[in-house]
This record gives sequence, structure tokens and C-alpha cells, in this order.
Amino acid sequence: QVQLVESGGGLVQPGGSLRLSCAASGIMFSNYAMGWYRQAPGKQRDLVARIYNDGSTNYAESVKGRFTISTDNAKNTVYLQMNSLTPEDTAVYYCNLLRLWNRVASWGQGTQVTVSS
Repeated sequence: QVQLVESGGGLVQPGGSLRLSCAASGIMFSNYAMGWYRQAPGKQRDLVARIYNDGSTNYAESVKGRFTISTDNAKNTVYLQMNSLTPEDTAVYYCNLLRLWNRVASWGQGTQVTVSS
């Protein structure tokens, strides 16, 4: 059973940086992608960034140039480096594993990111 555990959220001032981590376990297959989603109060959960096993990535337009997704395969961990944060980035951030052959997803419990002065 896949388990995803996020860490690294918190309170940061506008213009600051945070790095989120997601430790994955129980992965018994290779055809998947890892990603980060976020959900602000009263809004839907949206994709922030995704990385595939070949290293290719995609990003939401709102975070391009500010956020970077990466993986450490030896540690089964995916990261989201977030720079130049704005209050609009405030949300609960969720780690996501997407099985590419059937589009079934697993989710972490979420970590709160608050950008405020």
C-alpha cells in the first residue's frame, strides 16, 4: 500500500521560500508520476507541479519560474522548492502519486503553507 508523508509547510513572509518534502513508501511498480497539488479555502484542488520517471516536468502557469519539483530516487522522496512566495500561494499542499496505466492516485495528508506578513 502506497503511503505518502509530507513535511516542510509553515508560515513564511511574502518573498520568502519553503521546501516541501514527500516521503513515499510501499511503491511496488515503476510506471508512475509524482506531483504536488494545492487547495486554498473554498477552491478546488489544483495541480502545482508533476515529475515523471524520465525527469520531465510540468508546472501550473502561476508557479512557473518560482517553484521547482525534484526527486531523490534513493530516498523515494519528492521535493517542491518554492521561492518568491506570495499570499496567493497560501493553501494546503498535497503530495500525489499517479499510476500512469490506470490514472489511480494516492494522496498524502497535506501540509499547510501560509504566506503572510
